[in-house]
Amino acid sequence: MREILDFISQPWPWYVAGPLIALVMFSLLLFGNNFGISTNLRTMCTILGAGKHCELFDFNWRNQIWNLVFAAGLVIGGFIAHYFLTPSAEVNISQETITELQQYGIEDPGSSLVPQSLFSWESLATVRGFVMLVVGGFLIGFGTRYAGGCTSGHAISGLSNLQLPSLIAVVGFFIGGLFVTYLILPFLLTF
Repeated sequence: MREILDFISQPWPWYVAGPLIALVMFSLLLFGNNFGISTNLRTMCTILGAGKHCELFDFNWRNQIWNLVFAAGLVIGGFIAHYFLTPSAEVNISQETITELQQYGIEDPGSSLVPQSLFSWESLATVRGFVMLVVGGFLIGFGTRYAGGCTSGHAISGLSNLQLPSLIAVVGFFIGGLFVTYLILPFLLTF
């Protein structure tokens, strides 16, 4: 039993995780479903009656129950992985990254999953924290709606379906991520 827990608690190699993702995607395609997490927000808004006020939310949400169950499984799986399968709370990052983050004013990088000086209720009261959390969250939500889906939906499901708009969206996600990482984030961290 201990060997199984040791195997589960370690990151799975690509040759195990990749085929499992492909199997899930094949199953979804076989049953005519598309994968995407941002769809759940639309479904929840529809369940709460938003379809009476906005055409976007006027659809049969019962066809999306499987996706809500999948999202609940992600939350439950994350909880189990964090509290029962994670051997240490320490984040394993390189010394070079730690040094660079310290130069940007991040206190104790690598001691937790996210820097508490950036992602906490106290940091929300600062300009930098407000921009990172509220403005960043708004941009993610706007971008998800504008792109017609989230990164997981386009990168996993859309590319599996060989959809050109998903390929364009994924290329845009990577370009945007590199742009923000190298040009905007260093400015925000030193602000």
